[in-house]
Amino acid sequence: MTESLRGSAPNLDRATVDHFGEEWSSFTQDEGWGSDGLDKVFAQYFASLPSGALNLNAVVGDFGAGSGRWATKVAPLVSQLYVLEPSPAAMSVARQTLSRFNNVSYIAEPIGGPSMPEGRLDVAYSLGVIHHIPDPEQALRDVRATLKPGGVFLGYLYYALDNRPSWFKAIWRASDKVRSWVSQLPASRKRQVTDTVAALVYWPLARASRLLSGLGVPVAQVPLSQYSDKSFYVMRNDALDRLGTPLEQRFTRVQITEMLLRAGFDTSTMIFSESEPFWCFSVRTPENGG
Repeated sequence: MTESLRGSAPNLDRATVDHFGEEWSSFTQDEGWGSDGLDKVFAQYFASLPSGALNLNAVVGDFGAGSGRWATKVAPLVSQLYVLEPSPAAMSVARQTLSRFNNVSYIAEPIGGPSMPEGRLDVAYSLGVIHHIPDPEQALRDVRATLKPGGVFLGYLYYALDNRPSWFKAIWRASDKVRSWVSQLPASRKRQVTDTVAALVYWPLARASRLLSGLGVPVAQVPLSQYSDKSFYVMRNDALDRLGTPLEQRFTRVQITEMLLRAGFDTSTMIFSESEPFWCFSVRTPENGG
């Protein structure tokens, strides 16, 4: 097991990194998911990954590991897993979460730091991270540089609500104004506000969606209906994640495809998930290494 602490890269927002250190220290993911809840979400995120990409010969990189919750699912399936995380507090949680695995290497750097090996990875994944980086396209280039020819990148970038109706977008715009205020609060106050939002907004809408769904009413367009089967712990975590993060960017499918093309990926291999969370996708590097 190795750990690198060398160097840093400018492509990060320090307030956002600090926020996620606080978030993952508070929500370590060791409760609140039930017996198979985290497995179900893992399957949703990884549905776009080509079959067999994670195998016992694969060298894999987790770019922005947070608490290490996805790394715990990947590590048993692969030969070696590099866990990259710029927040010292989050890395501490990840190290504890992954302590039972002996095939994990820890790199305490942002995407683009000097210690992730270039051209060695069979698979790279970054879930819910790159939209929090000042220059997402540069981050994609940096991930691209770590992959072998024909290697696979699995990503999740916040969507620009490009598949939602105008009223849904209006609700989101209002919530984003709340985020711009909440994200500037001190950590303790931020938690109080987002816990209140979880109790007064997330919980009622989620449980109403569960009731309506049980009655046979379609709920796909109901805000926060994706939490109908989630615990209050998950709602509190996600309310903090949604409203407490200083830097957030959103992208359409077209914008994501164009960024990946400019970053050097073979966009003819792209697979977008057609179900939430949006947008999850996979894409390969060119087989010839170009």
